[in-house]
Order: sequence, then C-alpha cells, then structure tokens
Amino acid sequence: MLNIDIASLDRRHAVLVTGGAGYIGSHAVLALADAGWPVVVLDNLVTGFRSAVDSRACFVEGDVRDAALVRSLLLYYEVGAIMHFAGSVVVPESVSDPLKYYDNNVAASCSLLQSAISCGVPHFVFSSTAATYGSPEDERVSESTPTIPINPYGRSKLMVEAMLADVAAAHPINYCALRYFNVAGADPDGRAGQSTLGATHLIKVAVEAALGRREGVEVFGTDFDTHDGTGVRDYIHVSDLADAHIHALELLMMDPSASHTMNCGYGSGFSVLDVLDAVERAANCRIRRTMRPRRAGDPGALIADNRLILSRTGWRPQHANLDAIVRDALAWESHLEWLRSSQSRVREVAL
Repeated sequence: MLNIDIASLDRRHAVLVTGGAGYIGSHAVLALADAGWPVVVLDNLVTGFRSAVDSRACFVEGDVRDAALVRSLLLYYEVGAIMHFAGSVVVPESVSDPLKYYDNNVAASCSLLQSAISCGVPHFVFSSTAATYGSPEDERVSESTPTIPINPYGRSKLMVEAMLADVAAAHPINYCALRYFNVAGADPDGRAGQSTLGATHLIKVAVEAALGRREGVEVFGTDFDTHDGTGVRDYIHVSDLADAHIHALELLMMDPSASHTMNCGYGSGFSVLDVLDAVERAANCRIRRTMRPRRAGDPGALIADNRLILSRTGWRPQHANLDAIVRDALAWESHLEWLRSSQSRVREVAL
C-alpha cells in the first residue's frame, strides 16, 4: 500500500462526475464533497434524478457525447479528474437491445475520452463491473481471472477497459477501472439511495416486497452447489464503493505513470435466501418466495478477491455487514414511500 499523504493532494481542480445523478454516482458525489473536492456533475437525467445530486456540487444537464459541452466544462472548471458512471446497466436489457449498450457504454465513453485528452485531463476513474468475468469456473475471482463476459453489458464494459489501456499508453492520462460486485444499500445518513423504478437488484427488490410494493421475490435456482442451493454473491455497501473511488483517485494522483484495474467487493458472499432472511429480520415481516429454475449463465457463486485494492490503497470497508446494508436500503425505501405519500397528498389538495 502506498503511504499517501492525503493532505498534500491538490483539491483546486474539480472532479467531473458523469452520471452523478444516478444511484452509485450520487453516492460518489457525496463522498467527494465530504472529502473536500470541488465537484461538477454531468447527467442527462434519463435514469438519474436531479434531487439525488448533493447541493455542494455544480449540476449540468447534458450528455457525455456532447463534445462541445463536455470540453467547455473541463476547461471552465479546470477539471483534473473524471469519474465516469454514465451508461446503461441492466443485463437482460443488454441482451434484448445490445446496440443501446454499445452506444451508451462504448461510443459515449470514447467521446468522453477524446474530450479528456483534448483538454489535458490527467486522471480517469471508470465504473466497470464483475460482469466482465462472465461465468468463471472458480467462485472467487481475482483481477487475473480470465475475462469472458456472457452478455453485451459485460462486453461493453470490457471494451471500455481495453480502450482506457490503449489511450493511457498513447497519452498522458492514467486510469483506474473498478470492477464492482453486487452494489446495495444507501447512504447511512439518508442523503441518497436507489430510486430507480423497476430496479432488478435483489436487495432493492426484496425491500420493496417487504413494504408491499411487490407481491414477492422470485428465486432463480435452488440447486446450486452452495450452502442452501441458491446463488451466492458478494454484496458491497454503496457508501463503501463510493469511498473506494476516492482512494482510486488518490492512487492515480500519487503516481501518474501507473494505471489500475481492481475488484470492489468484500471477499465474502451471501445467498439469495440469506438476503431474504436479513430483509425479513429488518422489516419484521415475511416475504413471499417463488422458486424458479436457474437462469442461463448464472454462476452458483461469485465472490471478489479484493486483496489488490486493499494492498494498493488505504481503502477499508466500513459497512461490511449484510444486516447493515439491508437496514440502510430499507430505511431509504421507507423514505421513498413517505415522499410518494406526501406528494400524493399535495396533489389531492391541489385538485
């Protein structure tokens, strides 16, 4: 691990956060602002929410493919680093509409990188995914595990990783690609959370079911070689993931000649039934469970080998507890329920 003198890092230059009105991006904005970085958010609000952006950040509505807009922001705010979260992230949709993913994830990233190079931005943190590994033979995957994605979403992210490596070899820019495992939870202080309608993430779905917004939860696969037969995944709290981005940025700044690709997970896993049990404990209710056959390509277990990020940075998870992740997710979902109820009452009064 590098002995990073955090106080010595230059925070005069802003960080541009693309997709900063989305779930993970909005938490990264909070982490950056809390750490004292000037932040500019660029989001087209197709899936993001303006209300999710912390008031300490400058918000601009726009698309990363708008080169004129992006370059004006990079120059005006003297941007010294980009955190790139903008893109499409739903695996089944990537299968049914692959060109959307190659456009939103690959072509858009290419345009953003062109803008970054032309404006001399030296650092780039990229939101990648464990989907780049596909369905690996070993349940614990390291950065050296073969990357054989099995869907357009994973392939699109891997293409951007390759693009970053080539660009960094040809231009004065370094990058860190963070391969996320299963992101869940919400800001413990209630400032942000996952607000996306129709989300497919298990913990989000389960807390919605606990609050009566869904009839129940479908469990795909009960015959895996795991402790209870259901799929095991490495769930990482979104606030820990946001903090990992800060450490990645600090790592890039300390050694501009080096780039990195690192897993972001806890190195331990929980099954689908473990998660449902945790949600039931937190919500004090029963969730209807419908057992379904396995989905094609789903591995029995997928757990991060996180030794690389632990050795290269000072990142240390603060929320590595399934019950804590679920409690924060449930609290945020309850907050959304209250907001919807309040807005409904206001509309009724207006009518």
